[in-house]
Amino acid sequence: TSSEAMDTLGQYKITVWEEENFQGKRCEFLMECPSIMERGFRKIRSIKVESGPWVGFEYPEYQGQQFILEKGDYPRWEAWSGNSGYRTEHLLSFRPVKCANHNDSKVILYEAENFQGHKFELSDDYPSLQAMGWGNKEVASIKVNAGAAYQYPGYRGYQYVLERDRQNGEFKKYNEYSSQAHTNQIQSIRRVQH
Repeated sequence: TSSEAMDTLGQYKITVWEEENFQGKRCEFLMECPSIMERGFRKIRSIKVESGPWVGFEYPEYQGQQFILEKGDYPRWEAWSGNSGYRTEHLLSFRPVKCANHNDSKVILYEAENFQGHKFELSDDYPSLQAMGWGNKEVASIKVNAGAAYQYPGYRGYQYVLERDRQNGEFKKYNEYSSQAHTNQIQSIRRVQH
């Protein structure tokens, strides 16, 4: 509705540049961009997030590897890929992340697909799920308010941004975590900063 659109305006603001170190063509966005190429850009190589968390994608239409973009400066690809070990030197689409209030953060991990088997409930940041008592390296399905899951401990490896607004926060099997989810290995989870 239009009143919802008015509420979200101002909560999200991102500026992107075609070259590293905030050089070249630039554009400011307050809402999602399914393809930066439709705006006359070849790629995005540096970013400033002024408000709201965002998620950037390797390919148009929110496909490929995803990267969390919280408030701050990202002068080159290492700043957004961090410890992922996955080299994506540019982004081609991005959108705001609708976050749950941290007071009601909750994630439920399941051992089997379709929310079956042993389950484990979290409401905080966990740099190592195994250290907190989750016995597996794999998570077969997840119910979530909003958060980021990582392949390895310490928020490293592939990143998956999991939101309540996508699939009602219900991810029945690992390939729903992302278009690039090749494994159900998740070993750390954190809340997205907003």
